Amino acid sequence: MIKAVLFDLDGTLLPMDNEVFTKVYFKLLCKKLAPYGYESEELIQTIWAGTKNMVMNNGTMTNEEAFWSKFEEIYGNKAKTDRLIFDGFYENEFQEAKSVCGYNEASKEVVDICKSKGVKVALATNPIFPSYATESRMRWAGLDKDDFEIYTTYENIGYSKPNLKYYIEIINRLGVQADECIMIGNDVDEDMVVEELGMKVFLLSNDVINKSNKDISQYPSGDFEALKKFLQDELA
Repeated sequence: MIKAVLFDLDGTLLPMDNEVFTKVYFKLLCKKLAPYGYESEELIQTIWAGTKNMVMNNGTMTNEEAFWSKFEEIYGNKAKTDRLIFDGFYENEFQEAKSVCGYNEASKEVVDICKSKGVKVALATNPIFPSYATESRMRWAGLDKDDFEIYTTYENIGYSKPNLKYYIEIINRLGVQADECIMIGNDVDEDMVVEELGMKVFLLSNDVINKSNKDISQYPSGDFEALKKFLQDELA
């Protein structure tokens, strides 16, 4: 019996081309921070280094701490004093990135299908962004934080995708077993990996990411209409 459904956000509930979004995100961030002495190329390299720290995080600290420890290693005390500038960026300039994201009313519909069946719904988005940025992207998708039992941000967890411990942490917080869950996402490596835990999966085909060129015919997959039917069948 399915008791919980986990949704990815970027490229799943929120339509987007991940590469285009990343380029716009970095462009906006670099423009914001240039007046404060941050050179664009070094800043981008530091962001990637901080992101790697989060991906490699083993749960001994939050992803927020993992990211900023790398940032402070490179920029020193300047990183600490400029934290408020970064916070302001996510509240303001970051919102312009919505322009390169899509919108599909079916995102709200599939979440509502799950809720109407009485199952728990979690937003299992890779927790490499602060909560304000994650909640913003939810709204761009036509959703709200109250639509989810839990949602992961870099403040509230110490693992990242595709680490299976990330998913174990989520299902533990939900109080369910892996075989009582479905994971819905668009990234073959990061989302479909949960099959190793015994979790069911659905690969949303709208913006598939398959960096390892895996055979995706093994997964239940399709567009939002196919996903609706899959959920109706699985949650009957």
